[in-house]
Amino acid sequence: MAGGKADRPRPGEFELIAELFAPLARNAAGAFGLTDDAALYRAAPGMETVLTVDAMVAGVHFLPTDPPDTVARKLLRVNLSDLAAKGARPRGYLLVTALSEETSMPWLEDFAAGLAADQAEFGISLWGGDTVSTPGPLTLSLTAIGEVKEGAMLPRGGAKAGDRVYVTGTIGDAALGLAVLRDRLPSASEADRAFLADRYRLPRPRTTLGPLLSGVVHAALDVSDGLVADLTHMCDASGLAATIRAADVPFSGAAAAMLVAEADVTFASLLTGGDDYELLLAVPAEEEEAFLAIAAGAGVPVALIGHLEERANRAPETLVRLVDAEGEPIAVPHQGFRHF
Repeated sequence: MAGGKADRPRPGEFELIAELFAPLARNAAGAFGLTDDAALYRAAPGMETVLTVDAMVAGVHFLPTDPPDTVARKLLRVNLSDLAAKGARPRGYLLVTALSEETSMPWLEDFAAGLAADQAEFGISLWGGDTVSTPGPLTLSLTAIGEVKEGAMLPRGGAKAGDRVYVTGTIGDAALGLAVLRDRLPSASEADRAFLADRYRLPRPRTTLGPLLSGVVHAALDVSDGLVADLTHMCDASGLAATIRAADVPFSGAAAAMLVAEADVTFASLLTGGDDYELLLAVPAEEEEAFLAIAAGAGVPVALIGHLEERANRAPETLVRLVDAEGEPIAVPHQGFRHF
């Protein structure tokens, strides 16, 4: 059972779509109530379309014990985070569900309820997709569609030497949340355990800030694989290198407590853990004041953590240098999450 609901047989494909997913398309005229083979979409005049897709596999991207509504909301939010990093406003999404034999109807009902909750919060609707069965683990894929003014999409490869590196929110909470859910942080208080688990299950996509940053930042991307790994992607695309000051990286109170209490929790582990879905931004010095005003107006906390510099002869694995308060390098055994 999911959410305490009584189990019942899963209906056929078209009955399942009509019951659970068609209501999610009710407010999207071009979705035709999910009764057609495709959706119709026309970007507004002067706007360009931004597309992004992410997949989540049971046992890889979420735990079997994760509540189904949070699985749905995380699936949507990781894509919204990508749109925010491109400066785009969300418009609609396509959903593919490959259901395992064990995927129950109550689980799916809670999954659909999670999507409905976040649709209302972020102003987005389901436009279409596909529902199939699989002999493997439950697999979910979501394609999000957004709009940005012509020529205004934020690239990951537009950073310049001398740009300040800023990050939104706090870093490392999601990795610690996964550790909590795997019972690997015995010293964590109940309040910290709840906070960290929530940060892992429910990212906070910066959709209020991203669309305001065109012309103010040179480059942006979201932190999904870990701050070091994703900043390396920005450096690689921009032909640059970066230095990050560990003391300036923003940590939550819960993360700071774990740094003190748990021997396995280090600066390096928090900066490479992934699943933060915060924005990593290259801000030119002449736009720094304007950027800080925009972030404050959007209610999004930001922190200056380092700078971008000429690449010189740095090897790809050393494009991002992490240093302590004295400027001494901190070893980073790996950059971040990799699927294979």
